[in-house]
Amino acid sequence: MADDVAGAHRMRVLLLSDPGLPSRRVNKIQDKLEARMRQAYSREVELITRTETIRLRPDNTLDIASAGRLAGEYDHVDAVLLLTEIPRHSGERPLVAEVFPEHNVGVVSCPTLGAVATKRRILTVLMDCMARLIPPASPSGPAPSGAVRSDAGAGAMSEHDDDRSQQGLRWTQWSEHSGGHQALRSKGGAGSVRTVLGMTMANDPWRTAPRLSSALAAAAATGAFGIFYSSIWQMAAYLSTARLISIGVVAVVVMVSWLIVSNGLWDRPIYERLSRVVVLYNLSTILTLLICVAALYLSLVVLILLGGLIIIAPEFMATILDTTEVRFTNYLDIAWLSAALGVVAGGLGSSFDSRTDLRKLTHGQRERQLQYATDDDDTTS
Repeated sequence: MADDVAGAHRMRVLLLSDPGLPSRRVNKIQDKLEARMRQAYSREVELITRTETIRLRPDNTLDIASAGRLAGEYDHVDAVLLLTEIPRHSGERPLVAEVFPEHNVGVVSCPTLGAVATKRRILTVLMDCMARLIPPASPSGPAPSGAVRSDAGAGAMSEHDDDRSQQGLRWTQWSEHSGGHQALRSKGGAGSVRTVLGMTMANDPWRTAPRLSSALAAAAATGAFGIFYSSIWQMAAYLSTARLISIGVVAVVVMVSWLIVSNGLWDRPIYERLSRVVVLYNLSTILTLLICVAALYLSLVVLILLGGLIIIAPEFMATILDTTEVRFTNYLDIAWLSAALGVVAGGLGSSFDSRTDLRKLTHGQRERQLQYATDDDDTTS
């Protein structure tokens, strides 16, 4: 009997997250999120976390039926929160979160929160969604960060409460639509930039870079010739720092372009309604590969620099360069120029390791988005 009474007072929340970065974020914040819910609602809270691919249609509508089916697998779920990696838009503005009180469902788009302090932002928005779905029972009780309380019987929010909902996310704004549906959108022009950065983080560039090991090996084999060819020493000594940097930038851009073209990573919208989202996908692809190739290039510079310091005697280099003093910058210039030559001459033609799933590398989100477009067209035809 006591267990039944305790169960009646316990609030059960189901938190669904996409595989990848959203699930990793949930694993890190779930204890703190559960503690905040207990404090806000002054009762026992059971937070159930589950990794599940979340279906969102291209028109930014949520597949409520699938969320309801998943919630139906558990006994008495009070609210369902969804954390998706799909970048959502409403018109020209990124759609950070949506709340559907009639279904007790809230959805948060992880990429729209950017790449900085995302765990804190996720906590803030999830608590905000919870407070809009289930307002804390006691008006005098503690409110969650970013939460608002509904007026008795009406569910309307006061202006003071709406101001509190912006704590930590002052660049967002809630709006209410018919049927109690509410949406949190980015304000200003930085929303798309923030979304692209968030998408790039979701692509895990630091985990992708090691998958270019075959390209690194080919580039290193070619770049190593710079250690043994004195003409490259002379050219590196003659070129200005600005020109050397420009050569390195061109080498990285050429390698990124090769990877995009050779692997078919550039996407074109099949449907006009997806054009803005596809632009964000392409920008995040470029930024992801720039980070990967830049990491490859800098690794190559370090490898060639170490090789040069070991192999090239300073006295011999001074003779070739016709100088009385050889400095560390001479070795660095040689390594920088040799790495650029290695990336262009050796890296081109190489690609990601054979174990790399290119569709998951940058197309995982796009592939699902296009599939939903196909599904929608099938159902409407």
